[in-house]
Amino acid sequence: MEGCEARVATDPLAALALVDSFAPEVAVLDIGLPQMDGYELAGRIHASTRGRACRLIAVTGYGLPDDRARTRAAGFELHFVKPVDLDALLHAVRPA
Repeated sequence: MEGCEARVATDPLAALALVDSFAPEVAVLDIGLPQMDGYELAGRIHASTRGRACRLIAVTGYGLPDDRARTRAAGFELHFVKPVDLDALLHAVRPA
């Protein structure tokens, strides 16, 4: 859809397995996740061989300035607050 090949993971451990098998160019991650939060997941994705170059986009209910600073510090390129404008998100994930 929209020129992207997408995969979906329903939890952080499944997301890490996908990164190992799929090597995504971009990952759209929620921050408030079970098992580990999106910040830890971002770090683990970037620490993996196949996720090192993956662009990270946060989609979250957390939108305060401190929340945005924390996503930047965790390696996220963009921070969207729910509900997300679909056109803006599609523009962000399209290949350059």
